[in-house]
Amino acid sequence: MNDNVSFRLETARDHRAVEHLIRESFWNVYRPGCSEHYVIHVLRNDPAFVKELDFVMERDGRLIGQNMFVKTVVDADDGRTIPVLTMGPICVTPELKRHGYGKRLLDYSLARAAEQGFGAVLFEGNIGFYGKSGFDYARRFGIRYHDLPAGADDSFFLAKELIPGYLGGVTGVYQTPRGYYVDDADVEAFDREFPPKVKRKLPGQLF
Repeated sequence: MNDNVSFRLETARDHRAVEHLIRESFWNVYRPGCSEHYVIHVLRNDPAFVKELDFVMERDGRLIGQNMFVKTVVDADDGRTIPVLTMGPICVTPELKRHGYGKRLLDYSLARAAEQGFGAVLFEGNIGFYGKSGFDYARRFGIRYHDLPAGADDSFFLAKELIPGYLGGVTGVYQTPRGYYVDDADVEAFDREFPPKVKRKLPGQLF
């Protein structure tokens, strides 16, 4: 792997390039088109957004990946509110996917979150990839996904302790930050600021 890879915090000058990168990475993956580039556009101004954990990855000075974190909570069954992080959108430029760059970015950003004292990350993702960086099914920590019916498939809902034992003795419901919920009309309006791309309905899409 090319070692001319570096990580740094995103700056305001990066915003449109990062949005373009996210759009290219997620286009037609989970739905026809995508909304993730608008989600990060909105989240940057959300009070829960962690500016100190908003990273870009470069190779030879070229932007090739990004990841960011947002504060949220687990509403514990015993009445406590447990602060946690969620993550993403996280992406790598499409031509470099499946070459190890995503894991490098993930591991780097998780290490920085741990250094800053955050206790755990809960996230919606694929255990096949994220398990390699220490994520496990959130159910094994006693954490439930909000609004998910009992007995429904929760294999998408993952958790990783950044402080060992942080989720010990906690059972409760994870709350997705409101900033991740965006209106389709707003997504469409924002997307018109970018070069046209063809939306396709493909096998395996979630929506």
